[in-house]
Amino acid sequence: MVQKRTRSASSSVFIALILVAAVLGLAVGGLLIWDRQRAGEHEAERTTDAIATTLALTPSTRDTLAAIAEGKITVNAGSGRLQPIAERLIGTADITYVTIMTPEGVRLTHRDASQIGGYYVGTIPRTPTALTEVFAGTLGPSIRTIVPVQAAQDSAGSATAGSTIIGWVSAGVTLNTVGASIRDELPVIILITAGLLAAGIAGALMGRRYTRRLTGDLSAADVRDATSSYESLRTLGAALRAQNHEHGNRLHTAVAMLELGRTREAISLLTETAQRNQDLVDRLAVPATAETTMSALILGKTAQAAERGVDFDAEIDPNAAAPALSPIDAISVVGNLIDNAFDAAATGPTPRSVHIEVRPHGNSHVEIAVTDSGPGFTAESRARLFEHGYSTKESPSKTRGLGLHLARQIVTEAGGHLTVDEHPTTLRAILPTIAPNGGTR
Repeated sequence: MVQKRTRSASSSVFIALILVAAVLGLAVGGLLIWDRQRAGEHEAERTTDAIATTLALTPSTRDTLAAIAEGKITVNAGSGRLQPIAERLIGTADITYVTIMTPEGVRLTHRDASQIGGYYVGTIPRTPTALTEVFAGTLGPSIRTIVPVQAAQDSAGSATAGSTIIGWVSAGVTLNTVGASIRDELPVIILITAGLLAAGIAGALMGRRYTRRLTGDLSAADVRDATSSYESLRTLGAALRAQNHEHGNRLHTAVAMLELGRTREAISLLTETAQRNQDLVDRLAVPATAETTMSALILGKTAQAAERGVDFDAEIDPNAAAPALSPIDAISVVGNLIDNAFDAAATGPTPRSVHIEVRPHGNSHVEIAVTDSGPGFTAESRARLFEHGYSTKESPSKTRGLGLHLARQIVTEAGGHLTVDEHPTTLRAILPTIAPNGGTR
């Protein structure tokens, strides 16, 4: 059977950074194109409005349209006067077409001379106001502005002069022309996008190099297991140190009593110590099908609790089956829950206590609940309790904030869930159990 090769953590980081760089680069390129498109459209609107307004106020335009309105010249004659003006504007300004028309919309000018005499294709306002719109005319979709041409006032100040519409002027820029200006700037946009991608790739390579220096060729799962192992060893080490310290103190006391000839008191002290440990062992002694790893860990934690002035109580249901975790992961989860409870209880009022209970949860799960007498959580700490690197305790080594995050990650990957309750503060892990055939129930 061919074994599937697992991607290393450094490769996963590299791929993730490359994808982020690609997404950002494409997003920036798209935004630049969109911004240039909008700028081109706004520029077309300003250009068409300026040209149409200026041409509508030009005396030659007004005089010709007024002569047509008064019947002094024909539409063809008027076209002969205005078409050359329109063609000069098209050739010198950034404009696609200029159409001058009668009030009814009959064209006097057009980029395509064959369209002269036909009716204007577009919106003609009902009132003498300018209008800018996007409309598909004879030359295709365009941004166009149509402006009314009003009769000039005569020397007598006629009542109708200045308010009578004698024609319209429309200037437009096709969307293809706007798009062409964007295409001219595409090389610059592509260059910027490529630069961002190159910077992203360089950053990804540096990230991969740094991650490989830290993790070697370990996969992400191996890194998680290594972290879990470290947390488990740290938890066990702290428990063993506390237990060794406690036993050392008692042993030294007993030896001193023997040297002083107080043999009976020395025997009483050693007997009491042995009896206390045996009582706890008896309480934690459960069938082989139950969770023995946790029992051993809890036994080691009693000395640590005593050292910190915390009353530690444990209750393991004999019917509680072992969770579907490796011993290392089980130690990491339970150890971190207990350590967190010890820290919380140590900052709370007296009497300080921590209680752990392991019991069945339904037919296929086990519940591990750790309750402490600490002050509880603030709104912020409760919301961020399982965040990587978050801790309410200061640590110069910056190693805080890993325990509960790791515990929740292990529980989630095993198919369980980790929650927090208040009054009293309780961290509760629900985990699937190991089936009799060795699988997960």
